[in-house]
Amino acid sequence: MSAQGRTVAVLGPTNTGKTHYAIERMLGYRTGIIGLPLRLLAREVYDRIVRARGPNVVALITGEERIVPDRAQYWVCTVEAMPAGMGADFVAIDEIQLCADPERGHVFTDRLLHARGTHETLFMGAATMRRPILALVPEVEFLSRERMSQLSYTGPKKISRMKPRSAIVGFSVDGVYAIAELIRRQRGGAAVVMGALSPRTRNAQVEMYQSGEVDFLVATDAIGMGLNLDIDHVAFSSLSKFDGRRMRELAPNELAQIAGRAGRGMSDGTFGVTGEARDLPPDMAEAIVDNAFTPIRKLQWRNTDLTFGRLDHLIHSLEQKPQNEWFAKAREADDLMALKALSEEAETRARASDAQSVRLLWDVCRIPDFRGISHAEHADLLGQVFHFLHEKGHISEDWFAAKVKRIDKTNGDIDTLSKRLAFIRTWTYVAQRKGWLQDAEHWRGETRAVEDRLSDALHGALTQRFVDRRTSVLLRRLKQKEALVAEVNDKGEVTVEGHVVGRLEGFRFAADKSGGNQEAKTLKQVSQQALAPHFNLRADRFYNAPDTEIDFTEQGGLMWGEHAVGKLVAGAEPLKPAVQAFVDEEAGEDVVQKVTRRLQHFIDRKVATLFEPLLNMSRDEELGAMPRGFAFRLVENLGVIRRDEVAAEVKDLDQDARGQLRKHGVRFGQFTIFMPLLLKPAPTRLRLVLWSLGKGLDVFPEAPPPGLVTVPAPKDAEPGVDAMSGYRTAGERAIRIDMLERLADLLRAENSRSGFEANPDMLSITGMTLEQFSELMQGLGYKAEKGEREKVRAVAETSTAEAAQAATEAVAEEPAEADAQVTEEVSAEQSAETPAETTEPAEDTGPEMEVFYTFTWGGFGGGQRGPRRGGGQQRREGGERPRGKGQGKLKGKGGKPRREGGKPQGARRFESKPPKKDKPIDPDNPFAAALMGLKDKD
Repeated sequence: MSAQGRTVAVLGPTNTGKTHYAIERMLGYRTGIIGLPLRLLAREVYDRIVRARGPNVVALITGEERIVPDRAQYWVCTVEAMPAGMGADFVAIDEIQLCADPERGHVFTDRLLHARGTHETLFMGAATMRRPILALVPEVEFLSRERMSQLSYTGPKKISRMKPRSAIVGFSVDGVYAIAELIRRQRGGAAVVMGALSPRTRNAQVEMYQSGEVDFLVATDAIGMGLNLDIDHVAFSSLSKFDGRRMRELAPNELAQIAGRAGRGMSDGTFGVTGEARDLPPDMAEAIVDNAFTPIRKLQWRNTDLTFGRLDHLIHSLEQKPQNEWFAKAREADDLMALKALSEEAETRARASDAQSVRLLWDVCRIPDFRGISHAEHADLLGQVFHFLHEKGHISEDWFAAKVKRIDKTNGDIDTLSKRLAFIRTWTYVAQRKGWLQDAEHWRGETRAVEDRLSDALHGALTQRFVDRRTSVLLRRLKQKEALVAEVNDKGEVTVEGHVVGRLEGFRFAADKSGGNQEAKTLKQVSQQALAPHFNLRADRFYNAPDTEIDFTEQGGLMWGEHAVGKLVAGAEPLKPAVQAFVDEEAGEDVVQKVTRRLQHFIDRKVATLFEPLLNMSRDEELGAMPRGFAFRLVENLGVIRRDEVAAEVKDLDQDARGQLRKHGVRFGQFTIFMPLLLKPAPTRLRLVLWSLGKGLDVFPEAPPPGLVTVPAPKDAEPGVDAMSGYRTAGERAIRIDMLERLADLLRAENSRSGFEANPDMLSITGMTLEQFSELMQGLGYKAEKGEREKVRAVAETSTAEAAQAATEAVAEEPAEADAQVTEEVSAEQSAETPAETTEPAEDTGPEMEVFYTFTWGGFGGGQRGPRRGGGQQRREGGERPRGKGQGKLKGKGGKPRREGGKPQGARRFESKPPKKDKPIDPDNPFAAALMGLKDKD
């Protein structure tokens, strides 16, 4: 669209008539295009313009609808479906603040930058967009509009006391249905409006509300985008929503967008909270009333200048980063995720081999995932569509007809009908694409007819469920004090007179929270009567359930399948935790005891299995007094204890005592005394839970992911959590206990007094870079001195002949076959190293430098034992010396041996001892003659 004419930004809160102003301005020109944020709103504006100018000059284009008369002058579209390059006199974009939306913002940003009318361009939205519009559209004029009525905050109010002509807003389908069900029971019924509804269903539901058939509207945040309804009060049942990635709190400006639907024209409106929503802070409520919000600082952006030569180039162009400071790179959208998934398929890559096929694939990937299925399933469907289009030029009508036929069914409940509507939206979208189907007009009509039938069926199902002219059967019988019939199905759902009133979760009844106080009391009483026999049956099944159906959580909970049935509590001993069952009082003491016994059996067996080595050691009656006392310390510490905490006890243990403990798998490391078998993931997970119980922690630490040698050191954690996790904190990271001891074995072979450097084995054990290793060593008590030196280059200094001679001498005593092999290797090496022709020596660019660290022992100052004096001569536990390279000997210059103190020793002579004299045979020995005979024989 050409950038000509006047550009105006009409900014202000809701109920200022911005959309009405844009429609009036557009109808003042010969041609115009208006982009709207929702399909529902587009349909509403389309109907309004049709009433004003007739259907022959008004077009409607959305992803699933395309009504384009031959003499179309005014085009009503969703923002994504706005046609480009039409050169209309007038262009308008509504809700321009959606430029900051994480999902769709990049589309609105593109329209802000490029959509222009030849005579006039209008951007309508919130005042928070003033600064970015001014920065990106310098020629813009601003027009501020004030709200036509007052908006005020009324605070919390129960749903049962909500005044008529109120809208209750939820942010999930389940939440909307629960609220609508409650209003049906207490107030006669409610209309339901959600963004996922088709325009036909939505209009039918709204008509019930507008006509006064029902006095309440239950809706999602879809009503916040320009839908004009007669609403006096808006109540939020929740202040958080799932945005497609995570649950998050709604921002004040988002709440204001919805709350502003209260009050229409000159009628004042109110807003508040209800249900589980907390009371709004005074400053937030005041900001919504005054429409005072933080200006938008970043707009979502995605590159629109795409390269279609190759798949890789297209993906690269879509992932380009913005250069303007006002833009933030948009999150990876569904279309890009689908493109990446399909690009990994060999057949698709083979088909998308030129610019035309790549462009076709990108068009296919832009089919929205209306169904809300997994990315893999959606990509698979898109792949089938692309293969049809690439191979035949159109989609197989038999295949397409089968897909549509499967959906064309009007039976089922609300959820089933809603899913079918979502599915038909996909095929309606495909049918709207030009050239994708041979008989496109037929299939556009067919998919539209299926959507209409499903829409009518869904409207009927919603009305039947949530609208009742009479008081519900349940409430009527409660008022008449008639006996109610309650049942429990195999899923644990509790129903009273056919209405679900709660669920049995494990051994606790969770009542439906949508009921009123009086109703809830009666329902609970009736439900407990129905649950009494069911509690006993379920307890019997639980008692006989295998251990595989029960598990503990990292927070000490005890689960039976997906239901919490108890929790662990601290016992008299570390390895004997107790349990607390979650059972309703109404279930009876027998059920409580049975569940408790089963849980205790489970955790006792779990402890016995995972801590078997530790328990076996504690029960060994052959242990002496000293090792038995030390074993008790290990049991107290669940099989892992820092050596500096028991330095005195370890010193008192002689080799025999240590040997008795080693037979049970105890390892006496330099830093930790532990049992390696207990460092496995399963024992570690349970050890953390038992340790947390003993400490009385409110939040239990979680075990690190298995298989990692080092992990970030836990911040602000309870002292000792690293050891219980099987790690030792050293600086910013923690290293696994067993790998630390392997590292300690290598360190004992080094001279920590005069200094040493890290060798490849040390770096390999820790999996660290040299820089990271130096930080680890400092955390272990060493000093690290950083230095820089010239890097030694590997240059051959001997001639080829000398190399061959040296190789021959090196294998002079080897068999002939070895000589031949070495000769061949030397010849091959000569061939590889001899250049084909003499070249000029490369220009000397200076010596290449490398960084190194020299480590010396610095000491902990807290009793931790470091390397013994003499560096490499410290003995291992048990008496053996470290078996490192060179047997741990230290050498000075020239390779001369050093004493432990570091000074060169004098020359030494080594000679064999004289032969040992044989012990004379005792002549009185009865076997003397035989022994003399054997000796003579030898």
